[in-house]
Amino acid sequence: MNNIIHLEDINKSYFIGSNELPVLKGISLDILKNEYVALMGPSGSGKSTLMNIIGCLDTATNGKYILNGSDVSKMSDDALAEVRNKEIGFVFQQFNLLPRLSAVENVALPLIYAGIRKKERVERAMEALKMVGLEDRSHHKSNELSGGQIQRVAIARALVNNPALLLADEPTGNLDTKTSIEVMEIFSKIQEAGNTIVLVTHEEDIANYAKRIVRLRDGLIETDVLKEEAVTA
Repeated sequence: MNNIIHLEDINKSYFIGSNELPVLKGISLDILKNEYVALMGPSGSGKSTLMNIIGCLDTATNGKYILNGSDVSKMSDDALAEVRNKEIGFVFQQFNLLPRLSAVENVALPLIYAGIRKKERVERAMEALKMVGLEDRSHHKSNELSGGQIQRVAIARALVNNPALLLADEPTGNLDTKTSIEVMEIFSKIQEAGNTIVLVTHEEDIANYAKRIVRLRDGLIETDVLKEEAVTA
C-alpha cells in the first residue's frame, strides 16, 4: 500500500449545548506518498477542520484515519502528540518563530524535543536551511530577516525531523506576490525531492502549484482532480 493518508468516512461534529453542528459529513480520501495535494474550499467548507484532523491536531467524531500505516483515529492525546512530532512537519501562515533565537536555533527546536544531541541538532538544522537556500543566514534572528526568509526558516524547521508529511496552512497568506512565488517554488523542490505535501489555501494561483486539487463544500468533497488528467483530457 503506497498511501500515506487513508481517510475513511470521516465525520466531525461540534456540539453547542445539545445542538449538533456537523462540519465534515463523511470524507473518504487517499493521498499517496510523494503526492502534492491542495485542499480548497470556501469559508465554512470544512477544509480547516479536515487539515486539523490530518495533522492530528483534532480527532474525528467517527471514521477511520490511517497515517503512514498507523491507525491514529483511536489514539490518546499523548500518542497523537508523538505522531505529530515524528510524522508531520507544519508550516503555518503565522511563522511561529521564537524571536530571541537565531534561524539555526529555531530550526533545531523540534530536535530538542526528540532528544537529539546538540552537535547533530546543529548539523541537521544547517542541512534543512541549505534545502531552503538560507544557510548563509543561519545566525540571523527573525528581526534581521525578510518575511520570505522567515517563512523559509519555518519550512526548514518543518523539514528537520524528516517527516512523512509536510502540512502547509495558507503558507503565503502574509507574503507579497513575488515572495509567495519564491516560497511555492521551494515547496515544489521539496516535493520533487520525495516529500508528501498537503497544502491548504483559498487562492487559486497557489493551489495550482499542487499536482492534485481537492475541493470541499459543505463538509463534503465536491471535486478531486489530478492535474495531469486534466491536461491530457
